[in-house]
Amino acid sequence: MTHPAETLKAGPRRPRPRLVPLPLLLPALLGLAFLVVPLIALLVRTPWSTLPDQLTSPEVWDALRLSLLCATAATALSLFLGVPLAWLLARTDFPGRGLVRALVTLPLVLPPVVGGVALLLALGRNGVVGQWLDSWFGVTLPFTTAGVVVAETFVAMPFLVISVEGTLRAADPRYEEAATTLGASRFTAFRRVTLPLIAPGIAAGAVLAWARALGEFGATITFAGNFPGRTQTMPLSVYLALQSDPAAAIALSLVLLAVSITVLAALRDRWMTTP
Repeated sequence: MTHPAETLKAGPRRPRPRLVPLPLLLPALLGLAFLVVPLIALLVRTPWSTLPDQLTSPEVWDALRLSLLCATAATALSLFLGVPLAWLLARTDFPGRGLVRALVTLPLVLPPVVGGVALLLALGRNGVVGQWLDSWFGVTLPFTTAGVVVAETFVAMPFLVISVEGTLRAADPRYEEAATTLGASRFTAFRRVTLPLIAPGIAAGAVLAWARALGEFGATITFAGNFPGRTQTMPLSVYLALQSDPAAAIALSLVLLAVSITVLAALRDRWMTTP
């Protein structure tokens, strides 16, 4: 019989590897193949010999520059609007909060083209709000670079809100209460106490929002159009190149794939580590 002290010295036993039932293993492997094979096909069919020429063309750089600029601006706008919205949903109790949360998350499941149509009806020159922007301030958003930022913010901000709200719910509110009892205002407590606590969640949400904005297609082409140098982002450039130059479309897709892998690598420590 093994002495308890010897068991403690040996450390905890590793769990035995579990055998996966065949009825679960086969669908799991098929699901993995379904997700991985298209990505492998993209790498296999990439014209590596002409890739440098494809990626250094002026059209590609214009689309990449515009994509990075608009995605960054959309992320900044999402941070400005989304962090207070997430705090409102996580820290306050008001009638209809569940409905507000459902409306905030609606763009996650709404077809992007429908989102673009909704933006046109709201912010177009004859839209519910857009007509006043045009007549009072002379601001026209559709089919402009600013329109790209608006469309990307509409589809990307829910990712930020969900991430920040989850982090706020996990954070202990007693730190904020202690700060207010010491004389700090609610905004000062939010700025000096809450923001440092939820900084990792904000960073993760911002990265997700940026990646979603970078890959946005449907709402952008519907609300902002596809004008080279002004509204033609990388996804729109891929769509256009696929009709006339498949090699260029593959090269552009490879760039977006590399960006997506970089985003996953950046979020690995937060979401992909085993507890």
